[in-house]
Amino acid sequence: METAFKVTQMGRWVVAGGAAVGLGALCYYGLGMSNEIGALEKALIWPQYVKDRIHSTYMYFAGSIGLTAVSAVAVSRSPALMRLMTKRSWLAIGATFAAMIGAGALVRSIPYDSSPGAKHLAWMLHSGVMGAVVAPLAFLGGPLLIRAAWYTAGIVGGLSMVAMCAPSEKFLNIGGPLGVGAGFIVASSIGSMFLPPTSALGAGLYSVAVYGGLILFSLFLLYDTQHIIKHAETHPFYGVVKYDPINACLGIYMETLNIFIRVVAMLATGNAKRK
Repeated sequence: METAFKVTQMGRWVVAGGAAVGLGALCYYGLGMSNEIGALEKALIWPQYVKDRIHSTYMYFAGSIGLTAVSAVAVSRSPALMRLMTKRSWLAIGATFAAMIGAGALVRSIPYDSSPGAKHLAWMLHSGVMGAVVAPLAFLGGPLLIRAAWYTAGIVGGLSMVAMCAPSEKFLNIGGPLGVGAGFIVASSIGSMFLPPTSALGAGLYSVAVYGGLILFSLFLLYDTQHIIKHAETHPFYGVVKYDPINACLGIYMETLNIFIRVVAMLATGNAKRK
């Protein structure tokens, strides 16, 4: 237990350090101390179609969050679905991953311009599946989830401002390291499901999955926010393949969900220690 507590404390210090760096970056770029031009300055000369693309992308992002919340509430009120989503067998975990990956691949594969109806149905299906995945968090109680939602909104809003104020391609070069880090986080998340959190290894994997995952997905959010801006600016207006705001929003949507899950885990751990 002492080892597990030390590992958890170290994870919290790492997250606190990351928050301090993020706040410093927001002040640095937001006050215009950088010599490079950020997206906010470039927005003044954007053509209207670039503004429309970014606006529609974030509207679909907001819609995805809303659909996920509705799906999570609906699943949490069904005892049969909750029993299904809380099983810890390898079969249940594999089926959950298959449903998430399959729904994501389906919505990405359908063209936005030629099949708008099917595209929107697949988009709603994907949001519904993700809502079912996060539904078991309802066991922790509504007040804790509301707090986590507010904290997540603050984190996502702050990181988005950092990405908007920073030079337009500042975070686009970290995609490779982020992909490697994602592999470690996935492996740690799966391992922590089957190891007791009171053991040194279990506590270590849990801390990597929660605290390391929070930092990793925060960096992913910076990367994808600037990728959305870059894609909206450079995608040909008269191209054969039209700009797809649904596909563009999926990255920041998944990262927001992952940040929310980890904030919930941190708050739940803090409440358990106080009790």
